[in-house]
Amino acid sequence: MPEHTPALRFAPLIDFAGNLPPSEPYRPLAERILSGDPVQTAHNFYSSADGHFHCGVWTCQPGKWRVVFTEHEFCQILEGVLVVTGDDGASERTFRAGDAFVSPAGFTGIWEVIEPAKKVYAIYE
Repeated sequence: MPEHTPALRFAPLIDFAGNLPPSEPYRPLAERILSGDPVQTAHNFYSSADGHFHCGVWTCQPGKWRVVFTEHEFCQILEGVLVVTGDDGASERTFRAGDAFVSPAGFTGIWEVIEPAKKVYAIYE
C-alpha cells in the first residue's frame, strides 16, 4: 500500500470582489493639504502577520497634498484621474483608470486627485 502524504495546508485566498472591509474616512495631515478636501478611505483586505505587507482598496475625493513615502507602494488606478509630481519637478505624471505605478520608499512630492479616485494598493514597509 502506498504511503499517505498529508495534504498541504494553504491559507485562504483574499477575494477583492466581495464587500469592502470597513473604513473610516480620513484626511492627510492639515499642514500637508495644499488645496481641496481630499477625504480618503482605505479598505484594507489583508495585512501580513509581521505587519510589513498590506493590500486593499483606497478612495479619495479631489484635493492636493504633499506626500512622504516611508513604504514601497504599488498602485493600480480603477477610477478617476490623479497627478503625481516628485519634488524634483521633472517626474510629473497623470494617471487614469487602468494605469499602474510604484511609489518607492523615499518618494516625496505632491499627489493631486483631479476626479474622485479609486485604486488597488499593495504596500511593503
